[in-house]
Amino acid sequence: MRNLFYHSMALLVVVIWGVTFVNTRVLITAGLNPQDVFLLRFAMAYICIWTISPRQIFSKNVKDEILMCLLGILGGSLYFVTENYAVKFTSVNDVSFIANISPLLTVIIALMLYKTVKCSWMLVVGSVMALVGLGFVIFKDHFQLNLQSLGDLLALASATSWAFYSLLIKKAADRYSSLFITRKVFFYGVLSILPIYFFEPWSFPVENFLKPEVWGNLVFLASLPLSCASPFGAGWLPSWVL
Repeated sequence: MRNLFYHSMALLVVVIWGVTFVNTRVLITAGLNPQDVFLLRFAMAYICIWTISPRQIFSKNVKDEILMCLLGILGGSLYFVTENYAVKFTSVNDVSFIANISPLLTVIIALMLYKTVKCSWMLVVGSVMALVGLGFVIFKDHFQLNLQSLGDLLALASATSWAFYSLLIKKAADRYSSLFITRKVFFYGVLSILPIYFFEPWSFPVENFLKPEVWGNLVFLASLPLSCASPFGAGWLPSWVL
């Protein structure tokens, strides 16, 4: 029964997180740029997490602080901005499918980097099938690279970024609490996205934040990381947000 509960909770997280692609598309359609969605989402979550996170400011040493910075980029700015741009250029279904390939990419990368990770024939067969399906999704237009295919490739880049993040976070989890790691990911995620505004300044009208479809979706997206101590988590979904 305990395993059933955990699997049910994992399925709930996957379903709710899949809905976030729709939330992101709504915000982009409303006029926010992909980097705006990420910045607002992580900044709101970072401010809120201070109420429950330890007051430790820095990591124990410089090496760990650099690790936290990498986590903030791979699991924050790089991951979400490529994903948000993918949602802008291609269909939500494509992005959702490709995003779910990240566990497979994590295993493949782990096999290349760690000798302790073993490979079975079932893993090989499943991996080949998944990669073939991924190829059909990305290159469905007769191998012609257009905006939709570009969006699919960005989704693949996002999944790859998350795969590296998943491997690196295991090192941090051995020495720091999940709340501390999550807060550092938020901080460095926000910090690493700011340079993009030198090339593409903010253009979204402030008064548009009063629209329910804007602030409602932002609150929902920001609440996901706060529902558990990791960048992915379960949350609530008000029906009026969509």
